[in-house]
Amino acid sequence: MPRHWPRNFGTPKVSHILEYTHRDSPLSVRSSSGPQLSASQQDSSTHTSGLRKTEVILPTISRRAIASRKNKCITLAKTTEPRAKTSSGASPLPSQSKALFIPYESALKTLQAYHNLHGDLAVPRRFIVPAIEDYPKEWHGVDLAKTVYDMRWWQKNVSKNPTRVAALNALGFVWERLQPEWNLVLEALITYSILNDGDIMVPASFVVPHGNYSWPQATWGIPLGNCVYRIRHRNDFLRGQESMARRSQLDGLGFVWDVNDHLFRKFYRSLRHFSKLERQASPEGVHRALRVPSKFVVPKSERWPSEMWGYPLGSKCMAIRQKEVYVKNNPERSRELEKLGFLMKGNSALGWLEVVHAAAIYSKLHRRQLDVPQKFVVPHPPVNTHDENTPMDRNVSEIVDAWPWPEQLWGFPLGQRLKDVRQKGRYLTGSTAGSRRAQLDGLGFNWSPKRGRRKRNLGGATMSEIKRSLTVEWIIDLMIDASDQAIQYPCCKKSNEPTWYVQLRA
Repeated sequence: MPRHWPRNFGTPKVSHILEYTHRDSPLSVRSSSGPQLSASQQDSSTHTSGLRKTEVILPTISRRAIASRKNKCITLAKTTEPRAKTSSGASPLPSQSKALFIPYESALKTLQAYHNLHGDLAVPRRFIVPAIEDYPKEWHGVDLAKTVYDMRWWQKNVSKNPTRVAALNALGFVWERLQPEWNLVLEALITYSILNDGDIMVPASFVVPHGNYSWPQATWGIPLGNCVYRIRHRNDFLRGQESMARRSQLDGLGFVWDVNDHLFRKFYRSLRHFSKLERQASPEGVHRALRVPSKFVVPKSERWPSEMWGYPLGSKCMAIRQKEVYVKNNPERSRELEKLGFLMKGNSALGWLEVVHAAAIYSKLHRRQLDVPQKFVVPHPPVNTHDENTPMDRNVSEIVDAWPWPEQLWGFPLGQRLKDVRQKGRYLTGSTAGSRRAQLDGLGFNWSPKRGRRKRNLGGATMSEIKRSLTVEWIIDLMIDASDQAIQYPCCKKSNEPTWYVQLRA
């Protein structure tokens, strides 16, 4: 409504607005029969009250202002609404404080009615007395558990009357609930820890099951997950003089204060154990980059600690690589994982490193020609390296050390991998496709091999042929790096520090 609109004139209509404005108002007005005039130029004798009837254009009111005024009106209307009545239509519901002053005889009838309907007095938390004939009308709509399991109600109605205590005992009154809520929460946490083999990571939605006698009856219905969340994030129950003592009680139970760090440590321990098993399975305990299958789940095996059984290690590795779970904005954790051999780029990047490493050695042995037979597999040295009971002599040890193929590549199906590169474009997707093609071209990769049977070469030679032609000096000569090429790979025996990448300079 305009600022100069007289209140007793009512609300103006949008269709045909007639504005009454003071003659001294600075608003510009427009007469229906003439040009625009200022209010100060109007003749005061036209109207006895000093106002003129003229048509004007009202200032535009924003939608936000209209919505704000509407909300204010709705709020005002809600505050003036009468209090709702009960379903019986008699009187408003009694407040919780007034329920404490309802006579004991009526409370006893209510408890007897509940016992008759449910068989006990383990009243669930936030149980509202329904408006049915079994319960007295004055208790309809009252939180029964919050009223009777309250020290004020006990002191007012029961504490000085042994007869009433006996009557409540006959109904199965749960006296343990007449204690501070912290005591019940702590008792529920202790029970949860016992039932879960010491684990106290309570899910946020967990509620102590009602009717389960594995739990103390006084703790039934406690929203334990919500209580743990409030303890951890809002310091509920941990204020005042008893805060330090209560913190000590939680620490004694192994309470987890930092969930993110706890979950990362669990993942780290599982990954470290996986790395340990991989080293034990590899020849001579070689430390190599970790490749955890995406669907790997810790099995129930004696080789794994029981607390890790069922842990989805593969999916956790994918989540860390794709979403930076546990390591986002925390480079220290990333470095800890890298020391174990965990690659942030994933198994596909590690697979390419193996392919290009094996291809580089093959190319070097074949005068920079990378035309690998499909069935070619990286050979083992022509000596028995798997018999732990037979010690190696000096000559055999020198042969193994001088073998051109590193241990982590023994048995690698290089021919099949390069066939997949050639026919399916494997490893050649994404932003690194161009650089990887250039690496293969630098190694002399044959993108269109000839068909037909191949001649046998060193890579496909039989074991007897290798034994006859093998000398330590010849192998060492093959392993000398060319001046235009350098190779680095994880776990190089000649290097003190492991490197987790392949570097090629063509």
